[in-house]
Amino acid sequence: MKETTKKFDASEYLDSPDMITEYLRVMLEENGVEGFQRALGDVAKARGMSEIARQADLSRQNLYKALAPGSAPKFETIQKVVEALGCKLSVSKGDIAHIH
Repeated sequence: MKETTKKFDASEYLDSPDMITEYLRVMLEENGVEGFQRALGDVAKARGMSEIARQADLSRQNLYKALAPGSAPKFETIQKVVEALGCKLSVSKGDIAHIH
């Protein structure tokens, strides 16, 4: 019997606000801006791209373009998407190296 596999789709597991928040945090922390952008796409897919596009005041096509690998969306666009997902961006103190 031949085994079949399917490509992992994170959006299938993003079913709670806590899971979404943690996923976005980890993806940013471990994968930087590109990982965060990919994670936003996964979360938007889980929540419904059309609905997130509407809430972010973007066309569905522009939302897909903004979150596509290799794209460079404006910060304002990322902020709108984050807010449409029910999250907010924040900054916290981390390990800041001092230059002498």
